[in-house]
Amino acid sequence: MLSEAADFRAECDALYALLQDRDDADFERATQFKDWTVNDVIAHLHMWNHAVNLSVTDEAAFDAFVQAFQDAGRQHFPYTHEWSGGLKGQALLAAWYGLCSDMEPLWRDLDPERRVKWVGPPMTVRMSMIARQMETWSHGQEVFDVFGVARQDDDRIRNIAELGVRTFGYTFANRGIERPAVKPFVRLTAPSGAVWAWNEASDTDCVAGPATDFCQVVTQTRNVADVGLEVRGDAAARWMAIAQCFAGGPNDPPPPGARHAAS
Repeated sequence: MLSEAADFRAECDALYALLQDRDDADFERATQFKDWTVNDVIAHLHMWNHAVNLSVTDEAAFDAFVQAFQDAGRQHFPYTHEWSGGLKGQALLAAWYGLCSDMEPLWRDLDPERRVKWVGPPMTVRMSMIARQMETWSHGQEVFDVFGVARQDDDRIRNIAELGVRTFGYTFANRGIERPAVKPFVRLTAPSGAVWAWNEASDTDCVAGPATDFCQVVTQTRNVADVGLEVRGDAAARWMAIAQCFAGGPNDPPPPGARHAAS
């Protein structure tokens, strides 16, 4: 049983609950993430959920999908909206949420260690599903922000925190920078109050604080200056300044104060 499938579904449920009663006009509101609208966010999530589903159901169709995306010049929009048939507002939300709902029963019974294709290197089924949860959570942040709603996280974000810790080396390699010799100690307080820890305990090179804040930094939905993390030591400071737990080329975090809940 792949528990991460239920975590992904719960993340989708939280975003759906935020949007289910919104007017279609609300979906045209621009977020603080590259001026993507809410429609852009949901269309993006929907298309790549479709792609990841193909990776476990039809490899040939997945390859064809990726090729078509690349042939389009990797111009994310308007290609994404063309792929989704021009759906917007509540119609788009229903299509996205319907696929999310179908994915949980399919994915929960897959072998977690089975390797599947992706746009980058292949991943295990478990990591593929965690990546979908992470992307739903991170892009969901800009939607919660645009409506000025504080999201109430629960301990399923441990998957995202784990991904953040595991991509310590990737963050530097992705930029062609030598990785620090020391892996900082990470000690986070979960939404439930539980304490999560990774790497060798240290008081001199460490990251500590709320798990939500750490997840926001590694997904680049907040600048480290805007959260309540305690960062000690050179390796920890260098990491948190550029942390990136998602695939793709190097991305810089938002400038301090650039991402926040609307008042």
